Amino acid sequence: MRDEEIIREMYRKYWRYMIEKDKTGLRSLMSGEYCLRHMTGVTQSLGEFLRALMRGTFNYYSAEHDSIEVSLTGESASMVGKSRVVAAVYGGGRHLWRLRGDFTLRKENGTWLFTSSGASTY
Repeated sequence: MRDEEIIREMYRKYWRYMIEKDKTGLRSLMSGEYCLRHMTGVTQSLGEFLRALMRGTFNYYSAEHDSIEVSLTGESASMVGKSRVVAAVYGGGRHLWRLRGDFTLRKENGTWLFTSSGASTY
């Protein structure tokens, strides 16, 4: 499988693991330095984000992907995923969100890992 398709599949797994609250699966996709910048401007480390996901601060129910664009530069990559996500966050009700995820990745020991992501809407 080509690197671009591996990264696209990682994005699909990312959402599946978020919906399933699969902490082990998510950790397998991310470097230890991973951080997430929410659309609110809040930045969380991997540990902080996973704790919030597991305690129900973030609840994801479905994700349908409109596009997944990948750009490679040697052992680094960037990816922009646009997905329609049904979620309830910060105690609010379920809503359909058109989420754009801007991800950075690095290849470590032959394996692609997410190093950061930023969320916004489209």
